[in-house]
Amino acid sequence: MIEVNHSKLSLARQCELVSIARSSYYYRPKNESDFNLELLRLIDQQYLKTPWYGSRQMRRYLRRQGYRVNRKRIRRLMQKMGLVAVAPAPNTSRRHPQHKIYLYLLRGMHIKRPGQVWCADVTYIPMAHGFLYLVAIMDWYSRRVLSWRLSNTLEADFCVEALQEALEKYGCPLIFNTDQGSQFTSADWIDELKAHDIKISMDGKGRWMDNVFIERLWRSLKYECVYLNAFDNMKDAKEKLNFWIEYYNHERPHSSLNDQTPNEVYEGIKPLSLAA
Repeated sequence: MIEVNHSKLSLARQCELVSIARSSYYYRPKNESDFNLELLRLIDQQYLKTPWYGSRQMRRYLRRQGYRVNRKRIRRLMQKMGLVAVAPAPNTSRRHPQHKIYLYLLRGMHIKRPGQVWCADVTYIPMAHGFLYLVAIMDWYSRRVLSWRLSNTLEADFCVEALQEALEKYGCPLIFNTDQGSQFTSADWIDELKAHDIKISMDGKGRWMDNVFIERLWRSLKYECVYLNAFDNMKDAKEKLNFWIEYYNHERPHSSLNDQTPNEVYEGIKPLSLAA
């Protein structure tokens, strides 16, 4: 929004017009240290195993691994990744006061066909020197990943782009379920769902089990792809994640899907081994 060589407006005037301090324009965020990046990876790995760990318990775990860190640092790093312990606790996740929270609609529902319910979630992706955020749109019945996007911020834009791609390719689900993250309570996300007459469902606060299938996707993706690779940059991450997600959709059988792949279930294709 700021043009350095504007012919008529100075930098100070441009900053004033967009309501930011001039110091904010010159600010450049500092990268995390190598030590903090190592802690981010360890916290992420442990959280997949024990999502009930808050900053206190995560600090105990890391200190037992030989890392002398205080709780303040662990709390900051967990907040950076958007990780919150699933156990009830006061003020663990605050939402914008103007963002509406919708009821969870899937309790007791029999989901019996593709396209009936979609879900989405955002997770942290560590790299060799930094980190990214990944959003995925999944069909609940078949577990198929319909679309995904990477971003270096937690703004809602990349989530909305993934949603728009999925709607364009696969049509509209009856219900869309997410957690209460700010990306999924934002006006841009909600307006896109309402424009397509999609019913909105949201997990209970701190209830990761309400969106359990996409949580399982993250676990598989991280142990089978992310932790085996040190992504150099976003291009490298996109290529390797795309390769794994294609494998997941088309080649990776699921025991819960009667040893079929997500694509076979979504498309109603009976594999030859089962047909025989």
